[in-house]
Amino acid sequence: MNPSATGWIDKFGYLVKDNNDYFNSFEELYALLKSTGFVYGINLDIPPFIIKEVPLSEDEKAKINLITALYFTYKLKNNEPNFEAFLGHIFKFYKDLGINRISFLNKFLTGKKTSSKLENLLNSRIYLEDNVISKTFNNIITNSLLFIDVLSFKRYLEGETSIKEYAQRLEHVTINITYHTLNSKEKNKNDEKLAQLFASSLTFIESEKQNFDGSYRNDLVSKYSTSENRYFLDVACLTVWEDQSLDYTESEFIFGIGKDLGFDKNEIANSLQDVTRFFNLNVHKIPHLKDHNLAVQFYDSMSKIVNKLILRNSKRLQKELSESKELVTLLSKSTIKDLSPEEKKKVQNQLVDIFKSIPSLAIFILPGGAVLLPIFIKLIPKLLPSSFDDNRVDE
Repeated sequence: MNPSATGWIDKFGYLVKDNNDYFNSFEELYALLKSTGFVYGINLDIPPFIIKEVPLSEDEKAKINLITALYFTYKLKNNEPNFEAFLGHIFKFYKDLGINRISFLNKFLTGKKTSSKLENLLNSRIYLEDNVISKTFNNIITNSLLFIDVLSFKRYLEGETSIKEYAQRLEHVTINITYHTLNSKEKNKNDEKLAQLFASSLTFIESEKQNFDGSYRNDLVSKYSTSENRYFLDVACLTVWEDQSLDYTESEFIFGIGKDLGFDKNEIANSLQDVTRFFNLNVHKIPHLKDHNLAVQFYDSMSKIVNKLILRNSKRLQKELSESKELVTLLSKSTIKDLSPEEKKKVQNQLVDIFKSIPSLAIFILPGGAVLLPIFIKLIPKLLPSSFDDNRVDE
């Protein structure tokens, strides 16, 4: 399943038919979504029943996790789920939230099918920015509060009539918990980045207009369910987490707010252990913990994009390269020694001709696309016969 190509929601519907009983409760669904990072707003994995046919970017994982969360939330309320009916419910839900607007261009390009329209709608929910350049320079591109959509949809299925106001209250509590948790500890750069990420992810409220007086705590137990309170607790644990700089497991604030949320000490300790385990396993993969300068961010982001494009077009590239023996010779030479200026120019011109025949690689023929060629050449040995690379190791 490729979440960046049209038809991915229909493909999900096909895949999920044989996995309708994958979760027996919302708690099981929540536990899996927490292990993938979706609950924390950091998508590093997807549900096991979806086979990774191609390498997935974080935004693509976020799409899969979001549709999985929404579908099984619906399924757990309907013993005999109908996928088309589910799509209709989701579209109506986002319409009631007031975030179902699709640009004129997308309306023009999108088909009449509900799934096609929903693909564009979910795409708008995933990204924080619509600007391609800002996505390139910013490793943090996905909405970190997407689980609020899931909790809101759950309440919507339970009959909530003022669903937009409900979502506003969830965001209000979440951002207040983040603010007060940060103020309960000594701040560092990672804390500032996390706060900015959460603030950028707000949809229904404006962080600048928030009242951070702590009054939100009075209604935590009485207004919200265990599912909602567990999410609030995990957000607090995520915010208090700090890499080996303090004993956050003894945070008085966390145990205090955990008690307000209706949890005992063991449940609060387990929530802290979960976030600790998640970060210990994935600390080097989490974008907002990487302290790169702008140039390194650009290179890292573009490297991921180019890597994904090449792997997904590998068969076509192999065919095109096989028809250009001189280019293959020069590329194989580039893996062991530097090319002369004339050879580099020849490689560039011949590669541009190839990229013209593969539309998804059009990024290389845009102005400045030559900057990406070193990344491409670095990846090329994976596509060349092993005889061209004496040091190649097959994993």
